[in-house]
Amino acid sequence: MQDVQTFIDEALIRKVHLRYCRGVDRMDWDLVRSCYHPEATDEHGSYSGGIEGFIDWVSVGMTKFESTAHFTGNQLVEVTGDTAWAEHYAVVFHRRAASADQPAADLIVNVRYVDRMERRDGEWRIAKRVVIADSEKIETIEGSWLNLALLQPSRRDASDYSYVR
Repeated sequence: MQDVQTFIDEALIRKVHLRYCRGVDRMDWDLVRSCYHPEATDEHGSYSGGIEGFIDWVSVGMTKFESTAHFTGNQLVEVTGDTAWAEHYAVVFHRRAASADQPAADLIVNVRYVDRMERRDGEWRIAKRVVIADSEKIETIEGSWLNLALLQPSRRDASDYSYVR
């Protein structure tokens, strides 16, 4: 039977992943950085290496999209002392704007983030992350039925309304 601290640790680890997703979607690289230990590694498609290099790589890649949204589903966390293994399923939407030669489209990727987590000085962070792509598809956007101008605008930085407290 699990004790209360194990449940707390699992919740804290899940929250690290959710902060990572928010950080990428809002292009808040300090928030993303705070999810990793300084010497952590990330194997993320064509990038494999340290966190500062990952942030440099992903910050350029995200500018190709007008929005991204990470939706987290199943999260399995196994805690052993000050280390843990976590697997987070996610569906990630990347909205590509229309251009002169191609229509707007969503790149939709089903991924799993497999993490080795370590608790240091009482704080859980990612020590190693491997991203596994299970499937992907591209959906062309054929118009819109919703007038987004009537809603609070989405922003990909700290001016997004989700930062208001």
